[in-house]
Amino acid sequence: MIDERFLTHRLKSTSIAGITSAILALILFMYHYYAQHIWSWDLAAVILTNVAVKLSSMRYYRRTQ
Repeated sequence: MIDERFLTHRLKSTSIAGITSAILALILFMYHYYAQHIWSWDLAAVILTNVAVKLSSMRYYRRTQ
């Protein structure tokens, strides 16, 4: 059987990994933009997707509770 503590740890670790990945993508985007003067569309898409998913899931869970 799966323990509830395992599910909580998995939820927290996934959340931390997602936030860390978004911050890393933002840092790389800023480096490419400011240091190399290149607008990196792929990193911008990753950042915007992360923000959109985070905000839409927060809105969904807020409405369903």
